[in-house]
Amino acid sequence: MSDRKQQVVDLLKSLETKASQPLAFVNPNKYIQHNLNVGPGPAGVAALIKSLPPGTSVKTVRVFEDGDYVFAHSEYNFFGPKIGFDIFRYESGLIVEHWDNLQEASAGPSPSGHTMTDGPTTISDADRTEANKALMKRYMDDLLAGQRETFPSYFDGSKYIQHNPWVADTIPGLLAGLQALASSGRAVVYKQVHMIVGEGNFVLVVSEATFGGAPTGIYDLFRIENGKIAEHWDTLEAIPPRGQWKNDNGKF
Repeated sequence: MSDRKQQVVDLLKSLETKASQPLAFVNPNKYIQHNLNVGPGPAGVAALIKSLPPGTSVKTVRVFEDGDYVFAHSEYNFFGPKIGFDIFRYESGLIVEHWDNLQEASAGPSPSGHTMTDGPTTISDADRTEANKALMKRYMDDLLAGQRETFPSYFDGSKYIQHNPWVADTIPGLLAGLQALASSGRAVVYKQVHMIVGEGNFVLVVSEATFGGAPTGIYDLFRIENGKIAEHWDTLEAIPPRGQWKNDNGKF
């Protein structure tokens, strides 16, 4: 594991251990916080750690590095079990910016028996990082443009594995799950892609959307195999009203 990946794992684990040493990985003079429930700067992080209840736990399942960005997929337990993605940006060797997206963990498996975090963790195809990011950019461009006829061509349809707790495996399972959500008043509508980061066969897409009409951040993690989407994990988090933000940096 690279030094930066280990630093991110240790920093996230400090939410559980309350260790102060990992805060040294954060630039004390410049730290831009995009979690709208956390105050600005390193002081906001320190206050968050102090406020978490006894029994808080953090388990990072996957961690990736893309240039100055390190991003992690973790299981949390504070005020209930949650699944989260965290993205950290480095500058001159220190963390200077953080984004995240948290969703309450599902009480049970998906319709196809998967959890929100299980599945492969090994990174491969290091030479395909940029190609796989470009693939997901084209996919999101088509999705935003409503070009649904191209949709199936991006997937390994017969093998596609889905970790969203409401949606089954395979393309028919995906389409049926999205239709069921829409019919229950929880339609997912993507509005804008804000970031695409990746390492090898894994690509994370950060998007602004609505879920049931409510402003929502969606983080989609894709595993690419032979130029096709083979597996998907995600989190959806409601964006609070502007008056409730604890910093002025915005979700994205």
